[in-house]
Amino acid sequence: MVRFTQLVRLSDALPLAQSVEDDQGGVDLTKYKQQAKVIYRKLTSTSETHCTIESGPMALHYMIHPPPNDPSSVVYLAITDHAYPRKLVFRYLDELAREFGLSHGQQVYQRNLRPYAFVGFAESATSSNLDRLNEDLQDVQKIMTKNMEDLLWRGDSLDHMSTLSSSLRDESLKYRRAARKINVDAMIRKYAPIGAIAVLFLFIVYLKVW
Repeated sequence: MVRFTQLVRLSDALPLAQSVEDDQGGVDLTKYKQQAKVIYRKLTSTSETHCTIESGPMALHYMIHPPPNDPSSVVYLAITDHAYPRKLVFRYLDELAREFGLSHGQQVYQRNLRPYAFVGFAESATSSNLDRLNEDLQDVQKIMTKNMEDLLWRGDSLDHMSTLSSSLRDESLKYRRAARKINVDAMIRKYAPIGAIAVLFLFIVYLKVW
């Protein structure tokens, strides 16, 4: 699951917003938040715009938008469980970036901006986007479960497919052998006259020498 979300201005690592602290199921995120600060300090205008950094049982995912050379560039970072699907995380970050850009994008580069100036955005947007993200994950799990159930309850069909597969392999082998024989016959027809002429020439030379 997504444990923590933070938005930071790229140019000076000024925190703009972050998700509300709540019960993390006994997971202490202090170490990972410190690692996030290290990431912010190391980002430059040439950094990758999408990246995942694995850290033990957790993973830190970040996305930079707009591009790093833009003065209003923001780093959107999420801390998740290691096994959480990356595709869903970056979909979540992309949606956050789109919403934040529309509502506050023109304010990011202001020099007198206070830390956590957009905390209200984080409280509403991250909550709604996380709900959609969890729905997407549940849909994926339902699809996977349904597919497995299909496999368990369609043994006859799978056995039938196995029989068909074996038949196709046998037919394929038969055609492969026939094709090989045709190729050999074609080579014989192509080079047999040349071979016959060569043998005749050698025989004539032999007669003249002797």
